[in-house]
Amino acid sequence: MNIKKIKPRQLKKGDRAAIVSLSSGMLGEDFCSHNIEIGTKRLREYGIEPVFMENSLKGIGYLASNPQARAQDLKDAFSDDSISAVICAIGGDDTYRLMPYLMEDKEFLRNVRNNPKIFTGFSDTTINHLMFSKLGMVSYYGPAFITDLGEISDEMLPYTKTAFEGFFKGKEITKITSSDVWYETRTDFSPAAIGTERTAHKEEHGFEAVQGRGSFTGELFGGCLESLYDIINPSRYEDEPRVCEKYSLLGSPDDLRGKILFLETCEERPEPEKFAMELTALKQKGMFEHINGIIAGKPEDEVYYEEYKQIFTQVIDDPDLPVLYNLNFGHSSPRCVIPYGIQTKVDMDNKSVEFLEPLFVK
Repeated sequence: MNIKKIKPRQLKKGDRAAIVSLSSGMLGEDFCSHNIEIGTKRLREYGIEPVFMENSLKGIGYLASNPQARAQDLKDAFSDDSISAVICAIGGDDTYRLMPYLMEDKEFLRNVRNNPKIFTGFSDTTINHLMFSKLGMVSYYGPAFITDLGEISDEMLPYTKTAFEGFFKGKEITKITSSDVWYETRTDFSPAAIGTERTAHKEEHGFEAVQGRGSFTGELFGGCLESLYDIINPSRYEDEPRVCEKYSLLGSPDDLRGKILFLETCEERPEPEKFAMELTALKQKGMFEHINGIIAGKPEDEVYYEEYKQIFTQVIDDPDLPVLYNLNFGHSSPRCVIPYGIQTKVDMDNKSVEFLEPLFVK
């Protein structure tokens, strides 16, 4: 897949950021109004003006029934030269329904190529990232509006805050390091919990080499394991594999040749049997055949931490394929930014991850 790599520019004070609800419409519900207030305040403190796109606040019911409205917000953001970044509200589970409205819109495709923007989000936003990767635009598997900018602690989680600040000119991040702490998932997201701190734990593991030695390089590609599994398997949505295959979001196994596959699990915290089933589906699809290695995210709240490690080795069944485990991205808290398509070096012996090229256009 020889597509020219397109990078957006970094943010600066005075820029505008579009807030979009490409999956769940929960940002428009009353129970998220305090997240909007907090996230808006934080963006403005950075000198960024949030622009809530026309359909982004229309709520769960409307957006569930109108994927074309969700897609329109993304199209409008990319057609607006005054917008420099697109921040997803949160993930969900049916983002694939946007694909026909986006991938068959020639003006949108032209805008992506000619006017790239920072695009950040995680979870089922994986689908949008795969789309941008298909179009050649570098995007960023990273912070979302509700979960991060709208975090109800007094401050953003420090590690996540540093990752988000990497979007700004002069603060680009050149490597991924392990967070010194990890945080339990909140049980109370209500206004009554504003200002309460997350329960924190000292990181006892750091990055772990599950298998493999030495170092390997490649462009980053991947996302949420459950989202990738749903692209392959029709158990959640019968038409999803067909839709995603039509637009070749995963491509062929050969398209992954030389890449680094990054994987993490969602808030459903799949039981080991399901985790093994999902990994096996990727293996049967040929996704492990030509890659140079895997980096795997920290499981949320460290649930099934040891079990997942064992399953990686059992399912992959190839000790020469390196797997570096317990990175802070995706559904774990805090989270870093994983840039799609960026040439990266992973050193298994020193347990380090370094970007070999700029993340943004100079």
